Amino acid sequence: MAPPQPNVLIVEDEPAQREVLAYNLEAEGYRVTRAENGEEALILVEEDTPDLIVLDWMLPSVSGIEICRQLKTRSETRGLPIIMLSARSEEVDRVRGLETGADDYVIKPYSVVELMARVRLQLRRTRPSTVGERLEFDDIVLDSESHKVFRGESLVKLGPTEFRLLSTFMEKPGRVWSREQLLDRVWGRDIYVDTRTVDVHIGRLRKALCANGGEDPVRTVRGAGYALG
Repeated sequence: MAPPQPNVLIVEDEPAQREVLAYNLEAEGYRVTRAENGEEALILVEEDTPDLIVLDWMLPSVSGIEICRQLKTRSETRGLPIIMLSARSEEVDRVRGLETGADDYVIKPYSVVELMARVRLQLRRTRPSTVGERLEFDDIVLDSESHKVFRGESLVKLGPTEFRLLSTFMEKPGRVWSREQLLDRVWGRDIYVDTRTVDVHIGRLRKALCANGGEDPVRTVRGAGYALG
């Protein structure tokens, strides 16, 4: 089973623009969620936090700037990358968008090729394993492109689920992941898996990482979940 691809939320009130964006993002292999206004976007973020938001500035009722401000003031969504789209090309507008918390600012009309490159850049920062990056933590090295893991000089033999678990942990060392969050990230929301299954695969991951000695790098946080380091 392939790992769930990054979920990109498009917030755009123009149907044609929204569908062009969705088509190109899906062609890149991303899962796409659509919202046509700010209120809908906030609900969708609360229900299923995306990996990245492409956000139009000019929205009915609640502006993109206000949506960005609200998300960046919440601890649970502060790190969520936001690419702001706007027809406003003045420097003062670009500065305002970035100061509100947008991670990138793209002026309309834009090149779709360039926008896709900017999406990849933001995801490389927040979800590096999905774009083939090499991840390192202490003596553990995970190569997403070759799908290999090494601990020191030893090759670590992992099943596909254990590989996805380790990728998730290594993207954000120290972060505590609940079982439900791991289910969403590793198995995907569309597949029903009992939370106890997470414990089984964590056990397999630990066994594989410690097969040639070394301390267990996966930490159990009682009542909360698991973390790397």
